[in-house]
Amino acid sequence: MTTKIGLRGVGKVFRVRGADRPFTALDRIDLDIRDGEFLTLVGPSGCGKSTLLDLIAGLTPPSSGQIAIDGVPVTGPGLDRGIVFQQYALFPWRTAAGNVEFGLEAKAVPKRERAERARHFLDLVGLAGFEERYPHELSGGMRQRVAIARSLAFDPDVLLMDEPFAALDAQTRESLQEELLRIWEKTGKTVVFITHGIDEAVYLGQRVAVMTSRPGRIKEVVEVAFDSRAGDLRAEARFGEYRHHLWNLLRDEVAAAQREEATSVA
Repeated sequence: MTTKIGLRGVGKVFRVRGADRPFTALDRIDLDIRDGEFLTLVGPSGCGKSTLLDLIAGLTPPSSGQIAIDGVPVTGPGLDRGIVFQQYALFPWRTAAGNVEFGLEAKAVPKRERAERARHFLDLVGLAGFEERYPHELSGGMRQRVAIARSLAFDPDVLLMDEPFAALDAQTRESLQEELLRIWEKTGKTVVFITHGIDEAVYLGQRVAVMTSRPGRIKEVVEVAFDSRAGDLRAEARFGEYRHHLWNLLRDEVAAAQREEATSVA
């Protein structure tokens, strides 16, 4: 399968005011993300997952190494990448449709086409009939659907998602997981999805990249293969096997992160 996103020797170091030495968030990240795949990324708190996503998005440059999309080095943000954060980041003064149209305005898409695309993508995420609702009139899950529709509307090749369902209740989260898989299968986007949840990582990902404690490195990339994604995957024995394997990979990293946090507090 063709590589969509390639990371070679990627590191990120931050200068911290008042500190004796710089802070290393990421170190020597090597990772190939395949064209059209759904990759989930897990790791202990503070391991640099969000920093890595920011680098792929072009929001900040790496301190070392290189990131390329379709072989072209990433030098900044681009319309080939859509980002969905944990916080909905919707404009409260715009309707659902108005929020989805925002990115299209920046691309100078004609007004009628913007409206048609907004309706299409709101329908795709299950919000047909809610086009004229304002964010305060929508539930948390519905607001996150609008954020996903907004990212999809300008047709990016890559969808970057930073724990987008973390703030939602369990039932809404599972519903949106199913919705996201349906959208991914329909659109063929390359998706990089950060999560703290091992179950979520297994359920969504074709592969799961496991990161070490700080400084973040790729510890292992686990292939997740089911005979079919129909039915309740979480009830399958293989789901439990993947979950157990990932937890074994993460256990020592979580413990190391906790020790480092306790030392820094002390």
